[in-house]
Amino acid sequence: MHHATAKLPKYFYRTAPQACPYLGGRTERNIFAELNGRDLTGTYDLLARHGFRRSHKIVYRPDCPGCKACVPVRVVTAEFEPSRNMRRIARVNADLTVEFGAPHASIEQFRLFRRYVETRHADGEMAGMGYVEYRGMIEDTAVDTRLALFRDSRGDLVAACLLDALGDGLSAVYSFFDIDKAERSLGTFVILWLIERSRAEGLPYTYLGYWIAASRKMAYKARFQPLEALTPDGWERMSFAWE
Repeated sequence: MHHATAKLPKYFYRTAPQACPYLGGRTERNIFAELNGRDLTGTYDLLARHGFRRSHKIVYRPDCPGCKACVPVRVVTAEFEPSRNMRRIARVNADLTVEFGAPHASIEQFRLFRRYVETRHADGEMAGMGYVEYRGMIEDTAVDTRLALFRDSRGDLVAACLLDALGDGLSAVYSFFDIDKAERSLGTFVILWLIERSRAEGLPYTYLGYWIAASRKMAYKARFQPLEALTPDGWERMSFAWE
């Protein structure tokens, strides 16, 4: 892999305490650093394997006092088998086409993003984002970032997934979809597509970010098994009774 050539950022910082967006009454703090330089592949790979996530050119990891609720998780791609319900969701969305390539923002994407955020995350930090901020989220990257756009048979954009390519997997950065098409279960479908894309590229893992056992917003990630979690002893297989 890229570990031999990886150069860690010179400085890491801590954010000021703020209200946790996932667990009421908790305080959130992050460790973060800026990705600078030209060849950052090895650096980002190493940080991702140690639980860091990316936003723009910043990598971050929760460092909350007295709380370890945010657990980095990844799907073991080759062993993943969709449940009966997931197979049904795949059939429902078999008509969708995917445009997959470099991350370029558009007004069409932004409109779908705004509707999604206003409905699902109206109290979140993205609620006030304008087009310039959205474009930055999509295009401002120092690593191998890609964008998948999902369209129905009429050509309408129904979902999007921003992702990063790591040495050992694809990492979901952010996804959003048409909340009026509940029958499609687009959130689940996008992850199914991402796992299959990782498999097609011969990558062993699909990184899903943080799983929080007590958060309804994060509970869905437990459905995609086998799932590994980053523990103090490294990545370990998680066991769930689900479906």
